[in-house]
Amino acid sequence: MAARITFKKIDIENTFLDPRQDFQPIVVKSQVRFDPLTGRTGHFSHFGAIKPQQLDLEKYLDPPVKGFCPFCGARREVQTPKFPREIIAEGRLTRGEALLVPNLYPYDIYSSVCIMTRAHVVPLDQFSYKILLDSFTIGLEFLKRVKVIGTPLPYHIMGWNYMPPSGGGLVHPHQQYFATKHPGNQFADELRASELFYRSYQIDYWQEMVNIEQKNDERYIGQLGGSHWLTSYVALGMLGEIICVFPGVYCIDDFRSANISELVSGIQKIFSYYSKKGIYSFNASLFFGPEGQRFFPAHFRIVPRTFLNTRDYAPDLNFFQAVLQEPVSVVLPEDLCLEVKSFFRAYGRP
Repeated sequence: MAARITFKKIDIENTFLDPRQDFQPIVVKSQVRFDPLTGRTGHFSHFGAIKPQQLDLEKYLDPPVKGFCPFCGARREVQTPKFPREIIAEGRLTRGEALLVPNLYPYDIYSSVCIMTRAHVVPLDQFSYKILLDSFTIGLEFLKRVKVIGTPLPYHIMGWNYMPPSGGGLVHPHQQYFATKHPGNQFADELRASELFYRSYQIDYWQEMVNIEQKNDERYIGQLGGSHWLTSYVALGMLGEIICVFPGVYCIDDFRSANISELVSGIQKIFSYYSKKGIYSFNASLFFGPEGQRFFPAHFRIVPRTFLNTRDYAPDLNFFQAVLQEPVSVVLPEDLCLEVKSFFRAYGRP
């Protein structure tokens, strides 16, 4: 019987006369990989040629650079909006340092921003378990509350842009939580493909993928409680991608406090790895499928971001991603997995 999940790739060789080696012939290898779920392609090339670029994060505390931040100090109580009583009776949600408020520039009917800390600049290795736990807890509480009021919005998303060049408008740590009927093309394509796989084989693609990756042990990082962490066969980011799958957790209401704890513990381990590698910026999302289905479990993605250099501040996105909509990675997921795996060997609260 043919395999239900296949990992297809095409190896490419390019030959030219290299001026760095007195114009002797040189062969440079690259790859095109096909996503096992959607069939979308991703390019792997420039291996080892792009390194994370460092910024002086302390400069963002200097008043001329920092400028006006509505999330700092007493401003966050007077400069941020409140929800109408029929949405959030308290006006805002709070837990520890975390404060959740409406998004001034909303993505949909119910759209919020979680101000994660009182500190304006937080290096990745200084995100405590409590800061992360409090932020995710009130963000997910918001999504669960709005799920039962007004217009049905079946998809629930957490988005997180952290530090330049992630695309975030503010350096101050914050996340975005929103409910929508239009979750984006990546989410929609995966959802359709997951349903088709389920109809074809009567099994959940994501659970099957976890089982295969765990058995093959090429891209499987580790397990924290009920969560499974691995590197993506086709990475969405130039410096690779890590994904966490929660098998059996199919909608926002299934996501419990234990799942939040597992997610936070895993994120802290990734942050430890990023800190060691000099990575300080990323994009991340947590996706929840619609209620009632049994083929699209919750999953978390995180993609490092960097500038190509700090002379021109060239971003790590180019025509491939912006126009061709084709991800490019300079890191093979198997190599990334080996590096990250050691950070997941011990489970438990940091």
